[in-house]
Amino acid sequence: MNYPLRKISKDEFPPSLLEIPEPPDELYVRGEMPSPDAVLLCVVGSRKYTNYGKDVCEELISGLAGYNIVIVSGLALGTDATAHRSALKAGLKTLAIPGSGLNDDVIYPRSHFGLARDILKSGGALLSEFLPDFRATVWSFPKRNRIMAGLCGATLIIEASERSGTLITARLALDYNRDVYVVPNSIFADSSKGSNRLIRQGAMPITSSEDILSELGFDKSDKVNDMDKNSLSSLHNCSEKEIEIIAILENPMPRNELAKKLGVGISEANQLLMILEIKGLIKEETGLIRKR
Repeated sequence: MNYPLRKISKDEFPPSLLEIPEPPDELYVRGEMPSPDAVLLCVVGSRKYTNYGKDVCEELISGLAGYNIVIVSGLALGTDATAHRSALKAGLKTLAIPGSGLNDDVIYPRSHFGLARDILKSGGALLSEFLPDFRATVWSFPKRNRIMAGLCGATLIIEASERSGTLITARLALDYNRDVYVVPNSIFADSSKGSNRLIRQGAMPITSSEDILSELGFDKSDKVNDMDKNSLSSLHNCSEKEIEIIAILENPMPRNELAKKLGVGISEANQLLMILEIKGLIKEETGLIRKR
């Protein structure tokens, strides 16, 4: 990936990370770190998620579109990947903190190398305290969890069994005096016995995106609406062709018609549309391309 890796000096550390008991000695980053005024929300859950957990994660994050929120997760299998992909689809920036270094050949899991690339393409970032060539190991995942919990003002638990590693992140967030939100689930579901217990212990139950926005201090006036070309370009790093597509899509239309209006071949049009869909700016329904 053509995204340079750089070491962050201690004076560039996000202030929230310097508040935790054992802050990292060094940090490495690829991509663009979130702006200081963005609200960082950690989203974690089971690696062996249920259909309910996946649907809930996608629904809650989609409802945050248009707000200055960055979704933070660990690039892992399961809920982490769903959180990152849902953020990309909603047009939100997302920050991945893997349990490995950030060199191309060690990013873990390997099956999410493409997801890491999409995160960087969308203007997000990869962050790690491990040396660039460090390969993930058993102890590196709970160690990185403290970075996720410490970096964010709140952590959202989608679902967690009684022995889930997700509970480590929740416990760390509570230790760091951060907010913990939890999605309730059936009392009969093993996949949520741990998360339901967190609610019993005082974590905030979350049943909608509006709950999250309210807890994070947002109101409807904070949502970005009717973005002009300049704001589209700055918020989503859109190319001129991508902005042209958004302008053309005042009315939904089929791919072939859109390609004709753009004056490009269907293959190039498909590539542009895929990027815009990842950025959460368009969607396809009943054979028509529409603006979100």
